[in-house]
Amino acid sequence: MKRMIALVIAVIMSVSVFAGCGGGSADLNKVMTDINGTYSLSLEKTLESKDDLSKYYSIKPESVKQFAAEINTDNNAPVEVVMIEATDADAATEIEAALAARYNSIVSQYASYTPEKLDMVKNCKVTKDGNYVSLIVADNAAEILKKYQDSIK
Repeated sequence: MKRMIALVIAVIMSVSVFAGCGGGSADLNKVMTDINGTYSLSLEKTLESKDDLSKYYSIKPESVKQFAAEINTDNNAPVEVVMIEATDADAATEIEAALAARYNSIVSQYASYTPEKLDMVKNCKVTKDGNYVSLIVADNAAEILKKYQDSIK
């Protein structure tokens, strides 16, 4: 009987150790502030509401748990940093598709209006890590992406 109680207690303690792991959520606004401070992006427009995501990216507001997004509205050479935490895996997949469509549009814009920067944009990408999805189009995209990914782990 004592062994059984000891085993139950050991199982309960083991489960409680893992109960707090993996459920945390990065504050994407803080991540954006850190990225801006490090890379001096000075993007012109901050998207402030989930409705803005719907307007610019056709992302359903109910699919978004939190986000941070800033864009340069210069249509000849757009620069965008969009980081979204989706409400669930299905929403993340939908958001990934919407951001991929926007990325493809940006590639077309660069090819037409700013071909000298086309290689830069081709090195950028949309990523999905669990429920986190990002679109980063900027000169330091690889470094920005690493900072973002480090913050969501």
